[in-house]
Amino acid sequence: MLVAVNSVFQVLAFGLLGWFYLDLLPRWMNLGDGQGLDVSVWHIALNVIIFLGIPLLAGFLTRHIGERRVGRTAYEAKFLPRIGPWALYGLLFTIVVLFALQGRTITSRPLDVARIALPLLVYFAIMFFGSFLLGKGLGLAYDRTATLAFTAAGNNFELAIAVAIATFGVTSGQALSGVVGPLIEVPVLIGLVHVALAWRWNFAAASVTTVP
Repeated sequence: MLVAVNSVFQVLAFGLLGWFYLDLLPRWMNLGDGQGLDVSVWHIALNVIIFLGIPLLAGFLTRHIGERRVGRTAYEAKFLPRIGPWALYGLLFTIVVLFALQGRTITSRPLDVARIALPLLVYFAIMFFGSFLLGKGLGLAYDRTATLAFTAAGNNFELAIAVAIATFGVTSGQALSGVVGPLIEVPVLIGLVHVALAWRWNFAAASVTTVP
């Protein structure tokens, strides 16, 4: 249910925000030649539906059929461990292909990479520290607070890459921005792991783990 609800919100958010930032806002601020990119809200939303909808439907059907045929215990103990790694294989394959197509651009245009990276660093800082402080302020235990912070800071890069490629093409500048995202995300999130572990001691012993 959480995945389904998140998918609906992502369709709305990516479609509306894509249209706002790519079409409406440039017209308002007279950026560049004063013309937006004329990107359809529905075109972006359709890309999100395809990227999120197909895996969601496949997961639902796989669980529904698998549990009916072999039972829930066998399904979770035998089938899921076999297909689980394929998600990682697919992600690694995508990253390899993107770097193969964008590698020369990344190495030949370091200033453009830096311009893309700086806003991402600000984003990570605001989302992680803001969410961490929010969770602690709400009285959440450390495990829930850390989960909230990492989910907010590292969410939906794969979706952003997919939408950028589907909308603008795999060799476009927009796709380059999507590729730079994971380049920045991985080392930053590893560093934030150490921050989260250090902040663990700010929680009382009784509030480290959520009580069932």
